[in-house]
Amino acid sequence: MISSKHLAILFIAAASIAMIVTISGCTTPTPTPVPGATATPAATATPAPQTIKLATTTSVYDTGLLDNILAPFKQENNVEIQILSKGSGEAIKLGETGDVDVLVVHSPAAEQKFMDEGHGWNRTQFAHNYFVIVGPESDPAGIKGTNATEALKKIYSNQSVFVSRGDTSGTAAKETELWNKTGLGKPSNATMAWYKSTGQGMADTLRMADQMQGYTLSDKGTYLKNQKNMSLIILMEDDPNMINKYSIIAVNQTQHPNVNYAVASKLVDYFQSQETQSMIDSYGKDQYGQQLFYADLLNKT
Repeated sequence: MISSKHLAILFIAAASIAMIVTISGCTTPTPTPVPGATATPAATATPAPQTIKLATTTSVYDTGLLDNILAPFKQENNVEIQILSKGSGEAIKLGETGDVDVLVVHSPAAEQKFMDEGHGWNRTQFAHNYFVIVGPESDPAGIKGTNATEALKKIYSNQSVFVSRGDTSGTAAKETELWNKTGLGKPSNATMAWYKSTGQGMADTLRMADQMQGYTLSDKGTYLKNQKNMSLIILMEDDPNMINKYSIIAVNQTQHPNVNYAVASKLVDYFQSQETQSMIDSYGKDQYGQQLFYADLLNKT
């Protein structure tokens, strides 16, 4: 027989168990942590790129130089550059009307007039190359070994086909200057059958001269870029009067408040940097065995 003492002990034990069960049922178990992906902070939106317009002579565009040197600037500054490839005269007119932010041109007299009239700021000559006279290997006018003035005199006298840009480009301006130095004056496209005017860019003019087996004046860079597709050869070069100078100019924002002078000015500085000057100076060496442009601000010491 169970004594009253034992019953008391059993009752206390049962009550304790019931209390523990009740407390356990009322307590919310702590969940076991489940490994999960780390929360990714919201990405910061990249601001939309600024856009500037650059009017340029065809020679620095057709040779591929601009695409080569502008790529780092566009990436580093989040800038899109709309390139309008024109003759220097047309490019300068776009600067005069404020339709572009910056110019890259090679017509010194027209550039000086542009600056004198207050249309531009920070004109900087950044590079040069040379003009050459190219023609058929047969050289019907016999210009090989002459200077520019004598070459044109021979072409005029022989009435050999000469293909001119016939536009407002820096190349056309140089051609007019050279014809004037001959004392003969510039030939007339209207009255002289041998003198042809294209009204086109340098690459198109070279192609027409090649098709007609005629002579033409070209910047050396554009000729080298296109020579593999032509039979024309360089017949006259190394004349000190044939230097071809390239400048960059920011359009004056006080005349044209819509102009993005801040980015245009930064681009002018970029063209003067040693890194950019080095790219200009080496451009074309690997592909053509010689440089297409000579950097004027490169510190070579």
